[in-house]
Amino acid sequence: MNYFELFNSPAKYDIDLADLSATYQTLQRLTHPDRFANKGEQEKLLAVQKNAELNDAFTTLKSPLLRAEYILQLRGIDLQHEQQTVKDMGFLMQQMEWREQLEDIEQAPEPFDALEQLSDDITEITTQELTELAIKLNDNIEQSNREAADLIRKLKFLYKLQSEIEAKEDALDDL
Repeated sequence: MNYFELFNSPAKYDIDLADLSATYQTLQRLTHPDRFANKGEQEKLLAVQKNAELNDAFTTLKSPLLRAEYILQLRGIDLQHEQQTVKDMGFLMQQMEWREQLEDIEQAPEPFDALEQLSDDITEITTQELTELAIKLNDNIEQSNREAADLIRKLKFLYKLQSEIEAKEDALDDL
């Protein structure tokens, strides 16, 4: 099943999230297992499966990163099972700096301010990378798809780092 076809949407990166949500709500009402409570076991099982597929599709398409990864998968580039890492040396060096900053945040004179600054920096870079990703995916040529895959690898790191920043902030709140 193609997630874009399920939502009657073109297979492109830039999608209308409001339309996606509205279609999801409609499809959710049609496939919800409660509607099949008085049906046979086969129909109940099918409803549960369809509903799970719908939820997976919605989760994938509403997330910029998962949507990009799915588009590349449709184009024959599967990033979910790969072991390849980012090869951009500048980005790798920047990763190390960010990791050190995060590790040393508790020693900063104002740890919360330092965390906020780091988070803002990561958010800014993430926004730039997502913009570039949209351009590459819209090109839909082999070279652009490979470059989009590289951007996704970087974005995975950035999203993970942003989560770690939030966890560090929660940990500092608990002190």
